[in-house]
Amino acid sequence: MTGEIPAENLSAAAASGQTQPERVPLLPTKKQDLTVEADDGYHQASFSSAVFNLSTTIVGAGIMALPATMKVLGLPLGLLAIIISAILTERSLDFLIRFSKPIKARSYGGLMADSFGKVGKIMTQLCIIVNNIGVLIVYLIIIGDVLSGARGAGSQHTGILVELTGGPAWWNSRIFVLAVTTMFILTPLACFRHVDSLKHSSALSVGMALVFVVITTAVAIKKLFDGTIAAPRLVPNVYDIASFWRLFTVVPVMVTAYICHHNLHPIANEMKGSSTVEIHNVSRASITLCSAIYLATALFGYLLFGENTSSDILANFDADLDIPYSKLLCDIIRISYAVHIMLVFPLLNFSLRLNLDSLLFPKSRPLSESSRRFSILTAILITTVFVGSTLVPNIWVAFEFTGSTATVLLGFIFPGLIALRDASNIATSRDKVVASVMVVIAVISSVAAIATDVIDLYTPAGDANQPKNNLHGIYSYMGARS
Repeated sequence: MTGEIPAENLSAAAASGQTQPERVPLLPTKKQDLTVEADDGYHQASFSSAVFNLSTTIVGAGIMALPATMKVLGLPLGLLAIIISAILTERSLDFLIRFSKPIKARSYGGLMADSFGKVGKIMTQLCIIVNNIGVLIVYLIIIGDVLSGARGAGSQHTGILVELTGGPAWWNSRIFVLAVTTMFILTPLACFRHVDSLKHSSALSVGMALVFVVITTAVAIKKLFDGTIAAPRLVPNVYDIASFWRLFTVVPVMVTAYICHHNLHPIANEMKGSSTVEIHNVSRASITLCSAIYLATALFGYLLFGENTSSDILANFDADLDIPYSKLLCDIIRISYAVHIMLVFPLLNFSLRLNLDSLLFPKSRPLSESSRRFSILTAILITTVFVGSTLVPNIWVAFEFTGSTATVLLGFIFPGLIALRDASNIATSRDKVVASVMVVIAVISSVAAIATDVIDLYTPAGDANQPKNNLHGIYSYMGARS
């Protein structure tokens, strides 16, 4: 049903040169019903708040896998891959921002609904839920490993609390430490109803990441002057077709390192004014800041440990760095990293809770206005993540595959498809070329990474002719524990 204007009125308007009013549906269409979402009225976030929150979303645990990508690609190509990933991520965020404006989409799922209907919205929500739950579980495992230690068939290291107390005790056991951390640190942070409320913890989180970068850079430069650093690999080690395809497994690591798309809309929705230009500036500032952190981490981390660089460089800081105050510096790095992960946790939980609520209760009022739904969903998600962290290593293999699928879909494939679908007819020829390249690279790399994961599952550990792939993005940390 539309609002019809009598023909004589149209003729009079045309004769007088007046603009004819557009016919607007009196009732929302099915597509509008999927894309239009309630606004809780909160618009107080500043530019700096948005930058810190988006930057903290980006700099998660993926930073620790970047130095190992230099070992796979060689230093020049590895650094170039980080820069290219930053550029493609900026373009993918640009697609989300620009294509959201005409339809006033307030979520990633709402934007996908405009292009691909209900199926697109549900797929996006499921990808965010699967990805974020997996990442949060791994975050909790990392916190447990740093504070209480890890013991596995292939590796073992002592946690900070165990070292400080001279040995294991009931109160520094893994389960107890994770329970206390979850109850008294993670849960309170997860109970904020607006992402803007996390701006101070996000600023501290970025600071903790910078502590790691500064110490790593300083140690690497000192050892460079001392002449104790070996020449780095400059080209990829490609010796057969299998080793060639393994190069593509770096792409999911890069995408994981820059993934923040699920939090773009929640952060933008709370900004004052939230103009397209402002949101663009936030995304570019965040990517620039994070790229600087990533380039320094990858460069100096790889220079510091060379071919001994672990798939998660945090493991390298369990050993003596052969410099003064080595033990103190290693402890500072591990503690700052654990604190950093704790402060990233509520940001990922925020978008996870929003998407789960939208999936289960699509017609309800905003989650921030419903104390009951908010409390129940928060309790369920925190409990699920805590229980999931105790099931490892039984479930970490599944996370490797979600890292090569859900993360790549959210980071590259869905934004590219939105631009190619161009439901609002605003895409330029350049947009479609970039989107096509983005989707092709993402699909090839994802298939290669999945195939490599499958091969690794059935490759004997001692088979020297089939080297294990240790690059699984955010889930690479679990490889050392299996």
